[in-house]
Amino acid sequence: MPKASDLKRGMVVEVHDEPYVVKDIDIRNPSSRGASTLYKVRFNHLKTKQKRDESFKGEDFLKEVDCERLLVQFSYQDGDSYIFMNNESYEQYAINAADIEDALGFIHDGLDNIVAVLLEQQLVAIELPAAVSLTIVETSPGIKGATAAARTKPATLSTGLEVQVPEYIENGEIIRVNTDTGKFMSRA
Repeated sequence: MPKASDLKRGMVVEVHDEPYVVKDIDIRNPSSRGASTLYKVRFNHLKTKQKRDESFKGEDFLKEVDCERLLVQFSYQDGDSYIFMNNESYEQYAINAADIEDALGFIHDGLDNIVAVLLEQQLVAIELPAAVSLTIVETSPGIKGATAAARTKPATLSTGLEVQVPEYIENGEIIRVNTDTGKFMSRA
């Protein structure tokens, strides 16, 4: 049973006896002494896709839903569906793009080490690896002599995601991007 302070995006928990996936967490630290930290959590119902907002104290317990988790690889996109394949059994699972909209900027052909969350053999959520490598398709030219701690510039990646990168990075380079924050980490 995870505490509210242990919740992460993509976790599946039970709220009012219904299965919900955690979509977003907003942490509120009150300024008065002795007040507990509040966690405002946005959930999506696994079956009906309805949104629900709840507030919890850090010590509140939630019941985790018993889901099957397995490693998959992104195979292809079919209309609004994204198809993932189990690396061991080669079984394929489809999920609607709207259900994984916050992960779409990181998904590219052949991306593996994705954790698929299955409820009753139906793909309901995915958990991306901590970092992914993506190619820069458009950014302003690099500046000679720019240091790693210098200013940043916007760069568009192969998936359409836009991130801030150091000035010395050029078109065609492969970079690592943090999937939690969406920020540049390093060259790949």
